[in-house]
Amino acid sequence: MIGIYVCDDEDSVRHQIQTALEWKIFVEEYDMRIVCSASSAPELLEAVETGGQGVYFLDVELKDAEWDGFRLGQELRRRDPQGTLVYITSYGDLAWRTFQYHLEAFDYIVKGLEPVGPPAAQCLEAIHARLLAERQVPTQTFTLRTGDMVRHVPLRDILYFETAPTPHHVFLHTSGSRMNFVGSLNELEMQLGEQFIRTHRAYLVAADKIEAVDLKHNKLWAGGQECLLSRAGKAALRKRKGGGQ
Repeated sequence: MIGIYVCDDEDSVRHQIQTALEWKIFVEEYDMRIVCSASSAPELLEAVETGGQGVYFLDVELKDAEWDGFRLGQELRRRDPQGTLVYITSYGDLAWRTFQYHLEAFDYIVKGLEPVGPPAAQCLEAIHARLLAERQVPTQTFTLRTGDMVRHVPLRDILYFETAPTPHHVFLHTSGSRMNFVGSLNELEMQLGEQFIRTHRAYLVAADKIEAVDLKHNKLWAGGQECLLSRAGKAALRKRKGGGQ
């Protein structure tokens, strides 16, 4: 069962959202429940269940000197990296700030003349559909922490991992980005299994991304990017290809 959390310091708004969500859950028979409807960030955080994948409806403009919706979202991301964030705001142009905080919000509900309950219920319907689709066709992801940010990178997007100059750090390479995180290639090799090949002591390459191999010059290319190839890496490639080249 998926837990739903609401945090808004306006009692009337919070009541509208909670009522609309409870009715939607009842009518559609979703495997969800309202765990907490809070007026403050500390109250909500105290109720967050560990190990769950929650859905969070968060007011941006909390009347609290210590907390606003973005800081609350960051803390929730730390506790629940797979959770779904929905922001409630009086200002429709605040969406860019979620990118600034690396929060990956699912949607934004703007407070105005219309009640916020109906759009909250519609949002829950979309979230339910997405979660259902993810369960039916699971997307394998690699989760890493870089600084204060948690990222989920689909395995299909990863070209290779590379040892970073900083001790105990690794670079993750995709076609358009490079991310630095704490880790080791030995641990990653054990964790990821046969989807990746250890082509060099400093490189762990996605097997299906290898495009070309230059055995003479000890190089290979994955996604157009050059990686090193050691003697052990050549043996691993030959073994994977059943004794070829």
